[in-house]
Amino acid sequence: MNPVKSLKAQKHQLGDTAFQLRVLNDDKKLGQHLPLFHEKLKPIGLFPLTPTQLDIFQINVGKMCNQVCKHCHVDAGPDRKEIMTQETLQLCLDILQKHAFKTVDLTGGAPEMNPHFRWFIEQIRATNSDINIIVRCNLTIILANKKYHDLPDFFKKHRIEVVSSLPFYTASRTDSQRGDGVFEDSIKALQMLNDVGYGQEGAGLVLNLVYNPAGAFLPSGQAGLEKEFKRVLKAKYGIDFNHLFCITNIPISRFLDYLLVSENYSSYMEKLVNSFNPVAAANVMCRNTLSVGWDGYLYDCDFNQMLDLKVNGSVKHLRDFDLQTLTNRFIVLNQHCYGCTAGAGSSCGGELA
Repeated sequence: MNPVKSLKAQKHQLGDTAFQLRVLNDDKKLGQHLPLFHEKLKPIGLFPLTPTQLDIFQINVGKMCNQVCKHCHVDAGPDRKEIMTQETLQLCLDILQKHAFKTVDLTGGAPEMNPHFRWFIEQIRATNSDINIIVRCNLTIILANKKYHDLPDFFKKHRIEVVSSLPFYTASRTDSQRGDGVFEDSIKALQMLNDVGYGQEGAGLVLNLVYNPAGAFLPSGQAGLEKEFKRVLKAKYGIDFNHLFCITNIPISRFLDYLLVSENYSSYMEKLVNSFNPVAAANVMCRNTLSVGWDGYLYDCDFNQMLDLKVNGSVKHLRDFDLQTLTNRFIVLNQHCYGCTAGAGSSCGGELA
């Protein structure tokens, strides 16, 4: 059964980002010594790791969520009150108007629970009709309250790319990870999105799903899983979608808690290290993405954000934004980075290699 409170609300040790970092760098906790992540990058000429080009502006608009998922690296939930203010969202708008980002990626929590969510999207579209807007929707939010029931129409109106987590195409596997009844509500929400054109050929309305493993193992091949998801969801529920993204579980927050409690931590970290892929390392998302926290601070990626590892250099907040400085920064690394470079690699857009 899923916890009803976030780690932070439980006053759990892992609710403290500094404690998480100590665990990740504690050989005694591992029971073995594993090489530091940056040591893997040196022989392949990637250290220090630097950005290539900043194309994606990813914004965490708040940690509040209607769910408390077991694997959540954000430690999101109904009890999380961190919400991006309209003033901070305006700083984001100012930056998006000044710089030619190709994509703005809105995440949470459930981003739709930010009271300024719709205003923000309307403002982006009013000034930039071409930028790709992604919303990471957990699906169940659409059915959580009447005020969210029209989200499929709102998404369609503003040509939003919808990216939604669906751990598996069965109720038992999905509900065990995300909570009782989540699968049923997710199916209903996907059908609602299909009804307005999402995932339909020629509609130009992109609906992508996200798969992440239910346990301490790496995801299977993305192409094969996508075919299986499409086959089953179409046959059983009449659901269409565009692509499936496979994402490796990163050993932080609630998934780190699971690894420690289940005594899988050492073996999982060893698996990540032994599966290090240089091609994936060259294509990690922190090289073309800038992550913005709910309070306006800047991070190399969403995972660094959840560990409070702010960007290197003098520019650490939206109010001091300088694209050239940020493009020339050294990316902050730690042991959790192995999760993005294991096997076929992992990013917010799925496999990397």
